[in-house]
Amino acid sequence: MTVLMAALIIGLIVVGAAAQRMAGLGFALLVAPFMTLLLGAHSGVLLVNVLGVISSALILPRVWRSIDWGMFRWLGAFAVLGSVLGAWLATLFSAAVMAVFVGAIVMVALGASLAISGNRFTTEPKAPRAAAGFLSGLTNALAGVGGPAISAYAVLTRWPQATFAATLQPYFILTGGTSVAAKLMLDPGGLPQTDWWFWIAVLLAVLGGIAAGERLLRLVTPTQVRRFVIILAFAGAAASLLRGLFDLFA
Repeated sequence: MTVLMAALIIGLIVVGAAAQRMAGLGFALLVAPFMTLLLGAHSGVLLVNVLGVISSALILPRVWRSIDWGMFRWLGAFAVLGSVLGAWLATLFSAAVMAVFVGAIVMVALGASLAISGNRFTTEPKAPRAAAGFLSGLTNALAGVGGPAISAYAVLTRWPQATFAATLQPYFILTGGTSVAAKLMLDPGGLPQTDWWFWIAVLLAVLGGIAAGERLLRLVTPTQVRRFVIILAFAGAAASLLRGLFDLFA
């Protein structure tokens, strides 16, 4: 890895960590498309999974009291199943096919959740939790982005933003860790080769991004943050879809 490439990655990490602290998600949505371009699909997604775990682990103590552990258990259990399946599928299909599949499914889910109005859907039923967790784990393993599927669920059920953002941190630690473990078992050499200083710089970049996100949180309202979440989710899904289509037909 060259110094210029490392600098680009570290800059992306700062922005992604700030978004993660503000909205509960956004790290993978912002970082994954560029990381795959810089490092390749499989190594890029694997590195995004590792960095996402680090980011959420550092944010976790700051949001601990707002976590809905009952929701986490339901989402997490089915996300693990989706992550294992996704890690296996990632070895069978090309990165372009995976990116198109993930982007299309997530955009349809987000569009449907925004089109349905009213308060008919809540976070109480268990089946939608299970489906959202499974799809999120699957897309996280396939393309490094598990947030849009959970965002669609949150929009559909009107899940309160503060609890949503807090609960996602242990959730991303679980799903990201599962994806990393499964991929390294299938391909032990999947991570890009880097020098020791890169990981120190990554840690500092995550800490700096979190600090910036906390400052920005004082300037915005929960409604504005939720809109930011939706925009990020659509952007991540669209980037995945377009990247896959480009790779397929280029």
